[in-house]
Amino acid sequence: MWLLLALVLPAAAAGTAAPPYTTVAASPDGIGKVYMGREISHVMSFHGAPWLERDERLDEERPDIVLNALELKANMTVADIGAGTGFYTWRIAHRVGAGGMVYAVDVQQEMIKALGQQMARRGAANVRPVLGTSADPKLPPNSLDLALLVDVYHEFDQPYEMLAAIVRAVKPGGRVAFVEFRANDSQVPIKPLHTMTEAQVKSEATVHPLEWVRTASNLPWQHVIVFRKR
Repeated sequence: MWLLLALVLPAAAAGTAAPPYTTVAASPDGIGKVYMGREISHVMSFHGAPWLERDERLDEERPDIVLNALELKANMTVADIGAGTGFYTWRIAHRVGAGGMVYAVDVQQEMIKALGQQMARRGAANVRPVLGTSADPKLPPNSLDLALLVDVYHEFDQPYEMLAAIVRAVKPGGRVAFVEFRANDSQVPIKPLHTMTEAQVKSEATVHPLEWVRTASNLPWQHVIVFRKR
């Protein structure tokens, strides 16, 4: 009996129970599903793809500052989760170089098609488009130096499962970075359900084997919240 307890108790202690999902009456921008006190927003359809490539995005989001904060290096393997049309993907591909690899993950086949066209036009040969699901990015385990989630985590309709799968794909010591529009900031002209506080991101990330490293808040409207896999 003691041997059985010795085997069972550590295993139970090692696992982390998933926080429960609850439901509410859906708000205009939400799906009525609540995770850790936050209603999940609608996913932006592929019909909104032109918005991802708008000229103003360079000034509104400053991708140069975001990528500098991520300390990308040559030969890294990076996943751009929720890559959309590849606005960040090709920029990452340039920084990691020919010896690096960028997995560009999206759940909409139409976005994957648009991304492929963009990468071909830009000559980004080190990009591999991946059609994932709402619970699985379909990435090899322990393969990533960095997983980047730009303005997408708040849209995951299975955030616990999806982030758990992303973490499994990250190497021990690798990083997961969330870029989200800052919530509760009157200067950020974004619908509330498409924003997140630093505290909310930390609460949801650290349910997983992730430890907070730092937050960069020197962007016009967003923050970059970086975690390391334990």
